Amino acid sequence: MKKSKRILAATLLAGLLVLTACNSESAPNGENGAETTPESSETATEAVTEPMTINQDIPSDQEILSKGPHGEEAVSAKTLELTVEDIEKIREGNYKAALVMHYAGNDWSNAQINGLQAAFEKMGIEVISVTDAQFSAEKQVSDLESVLARNPDIIVSIPTDPVSTASAYKRAAEQGVKLVFMDNVPSNLEHGTDYVSVVSADNYGNGVAAADIMAEQLGGEGKVGVVYHDADFFVTKQRTEAFEATMAEKYPNIEIVARGGIMGPDDGLQVASAMLTTNPDLDGIFGVWDVPTEGILAAARTAGRDDLVITTIDLGTNVGLDIARGGPIKGLGAQLPYDQGTAEAILAGYALLGKEAPSYVAVPALTVTQDNILDAWEMVYQTSAPQEIQDVANQQ
Repeated sequence: MKKSKRILAATLLAGLLVLTACNSESAPNGENGAETTPESSETATEAVTEPMTINQDIPSDQEILSKGPHGEEAVSAKTLELTVEDIEKIREGNYKAALVMHYAGNDWSNAQINGLQAAFEKMGIEVISVTDAQFSAEKQVSDLESVLARNPDIIVSIPTDPVSTASAYKRAAEQGVKLVFMDNVPSNLEHGTDYVSVVSADNYGNGVAAADIMAEQLGGEGKVGVVYHDADFFVTKQRTEAFEATMAEKYPNIEIVARGGIMGPDDGLQVASAMLTTNPDLDGIFGVWDVPTEGILAAARTAGRDDLVITTIDLGTNVGLDIARGGPIKGLGAQLPYDQGTAEAILAGYALLGKEAPSYVAVPALTVTQDNILDAWEMVYQTSAPQEIQDVANQQ
């Protein structure tokens, strides 16, 4: 009897450890970004009762400002749909999908993965692999080779570099894999021939939102810096272009006096520290996404600049907490990554059914400030904000 109790306790402890690991931010692909194989699940058997769409409550009264990688007009993700009959037909195919990520260690990536997995489960599609390239093009090519050996029907991916990964994606297309891209498209691949579609947020619209928030906080005048992504990455270029163009066109009394490039998410602290040292009279800094912006925030605190106005794009836990408490990060333009994942899965379904898919699809932008932080979090992630953000927001 005692022995049985010890075995039961050990089993429960092991289960708790597994749950704890799965809930950590970097959990989807392990500590070293290695490929993971999700636990195999049975094909969905629950009856299909309604069509599949993204969240129809997403505000859509504003024009989508982004263009596609080749200048395409955006089709709103809210127009995509799989009917009940479509889903039932897809379920009959016993299809397999793989998710080949550029990076899987932040809230945005995890939400995309969650949205894709939930949608594929409803469609009866098995997710056989989730990989994390850790921003390395070489590793992503290796990840693709490993995934292709398992003969997936679908690959949903975000290329780390459009040139050096192109041949690997081309091989996947030639193997008959249905390719759906997030944000970026490899060079020399053709829509309708090599890939199904590319899905993005309205990154230009989010850059405009970040500029508008900063301008309002500065009263329409001041000196600002820009921390941009120094890489050939389509969507981050759009964000920076939108921020800078909005400042030039709408706020002529705000001057961009400093620019600093980052190569990866951990470079924000160093770049912002140098920027503040060289330009101690800066009134604000724009960060191209939330993780390097955490470094900008750390640099501001180290410099004793709690008065610095910071805006960014992407609603992550740490920037969300600072917004909620009324810190230097005053707001951001948010992507809706869970819904992007749903849209990507729907487009994969289009390909499996032989339905025509638009070349470029975008999810509307969402402006986030202290006033709407809790509602925005629920819209972005389809779940309530972390308790720490709720506690801080409810005290304001």
